[in-house]
Amino acid sequence: MPDAPGSRGRREHSRGHGHGRGGGRQRRGNVRAAVLALLAERSMHGYEMIQEISKRTNGVWRPSPGSVYPTLQLLADEGMVTTSEEAGGKRLFSLTDEGRAEFDKLGGSTPWEQVNDDVDPIELQLRTSMGQLFAAMQQMAHAGTSDQKARAVEALNGARRQIYNILGEIDADTDTDIDSDTED
Repeated sequence: MPDAPGSRGRREHSRGHGHGRGGGRQRRGNVRAAVLALLAERSMHGYEMIQEISKRTNGVWRPSPGSVYPTLQLLADEGMVTTSEEAGGKRLFSLTDEGRAEFDKLGGSTPWEQVNDDVDPIELQLRTSMGQLFAAMQQMAHAGTSDQKARAVEALNGARRQIYNILGEIDADTDTDIDSDTED
């Protein structure tokens, strides 16, 4: 696949703001605060917390199991959460009184509020549209006829060209005389 115009031959691997899968990377303290905030509402499984954080940030922040589970273990070691085993081997996490007191120290603000405040609403719309397009293409790949798939490829190629054309447009507000920048 050719590189995007203006990429100077290097591949751009960013999704969102260059923070990899699922959006912005959060500090370890934010994962801790998010876990405490969720468990202050109700007991949850670890994977359920990951899904809930993603949902509350419109998919911008989806913490990895490699950040959530060690945080839960640390909170358990500190006596702030307890675990109980459910049928099927899933562990249910709950706040202790110490954990609730730690959550209260946070002052009611949650990390996902900050994440949502930091994200441009049009970026959320773009991510939503990209997800919907991907879902439609998965459906096409599984259920479309050969003719439908060929037409879908044409539509995608046309859309890609249009997007590159949009990226190549000069914003009227920033359109300046290039020659004036090169004068000595």
